[in-house]
Amino acid sequence: MYVYSLINIILSIIYHIIAGKKKSNFAKTVFKKMSTAKNFYREIAPLSAGDSFLVFDRVKDSFDFPVHYHPEFEINFILNGKGVRRVVGDNIEEIDNVELVLIGPNLYHGWELNKCTNKKIHEITIQFHNDLFHESLLARRIMNPIRDMFNRSIHGILFSKKVAEELTPRLVRLSKLDGIDYFLEITSLLYDLANSRNQRLLSTYTVDYDKFDDYDKMKLVYEYVQKHFAEKITLEDVANVASMSIISFNRFIKKRTGKTFVNYINDIRIGYAARWLVEKDMSVSEVAFKSGFNNIANFNRSFKAIKNCTPSQYREDFSGLKRIL
Repeated sequence: MYVYSLINIILSIIYHIIAGKKKSNFAKTVFKKMSTAKNFYREIAPLSAGDSFLVFDRVKDSFDFPVHYHPEFEINFILNGKGVRRVVGDNIEEIDNVELVLIGPNLYHGWELNKCTNKKIHEITIQFHNDLFHESLLARRIMNPIRDMFNRSIHGILFSKKVAEELTPRLVRLSKLDGIDYFLEITSLLYDLANSRNQRLLSTYTVDYDKFDDYDKMKLVYEYVQKHFAEKITLEDVANVASMSIISFNRFIKKRTGKTFVNYINDIRIGYAARWLVEKDMSVSEVAFKSGFNNIANFNRSFKAIKNCTPSQYREDFSGLKRIL
C-alpha cells in the first residue's frame, strides 16, 4: 500500500476538505499567503521528501480554493465542469465539460464555479516534486518528450478534449492502484500526454526561465527579447544576436517556438501588458506603449487576438477574481 507519513495524511484530509467545501479560518493556517499585489496563496502541498506522487480524487459542487501557486508540478483533470472558469497565469477561460491541464512549478492557477450548475463535478489532481525525475533521466532519449513537456509547462498546457476523454478511465483508476503500479501508471500517463497532439500553451506570462543550455542560441534570443521587448526589435537584430542569417533564423524560431518571429515578440509583449493591467495603476495606452507597441489600435488588435478579449475587459475580469482571494 502506498504509505504516507501521519502528517501527510492529516494535510491530505485538510486539503480535501478545503477543495470541496468552504474555507474555514483554520484552513488559512495551512496555506501561506503570497506577499504580492495580487495576494495569491502559496500552497503547502502535502508531499514529503520521500513521496513520489499525490493524487486527490473528489466529487464536489463548488470551487472555493483561491488562485494559488506551489513549486510542485500539477496535473488537473475536471469532468462535468462546463462553465467553470480557469485561471492559469495571465490566461482566463471558461472550460468545457471535460479538460486536462498540466501546471508547471510556481505558475499561479485556480478554478472557480462561474457559470457551472453541475452538482457532481469530478476533479482529479496529481502533484509531484519538480525534481522527481532527475535531469540525467530526462536526458535519456525515451524521456525527451516528457522533458520538453515539463519545459513548456511554465506556461501551463491544455491537452485536447479528445486526449482528456481517452485518458479518463485511466485517471479514474489511479486511486485504486498502489506501489510500483501506481508509480508506473502515472509515469506512463505523463509519457502519453507528452506525445499527444494539439496541446495548447495557456499563459504568456512565465516564471523565470533558466532551463536553456548555456550554448543554446534560443537562450541568447530569449535574453535579448526580454531585455529589449519595449523597444523596436527587427528580425535582423535578433538574427544577428543568434549569429544566423535572416532566412535561417526564421526557420529556427518557428521550429523552437511554433510561432513566427512577429508572433513570438507579440506574445512576450502581451504577456507583460497583461501583468501590468492587473498589477499597475496605468491606463491602457500607458501599458501599450510601455510593452513595446507604438499605437493603440495595433495593441488592442494583438491583445484581443491572443487573449480573446480587450485590455479593458481583461482588467475587469481579473479584478473580479482578486475579490475572491
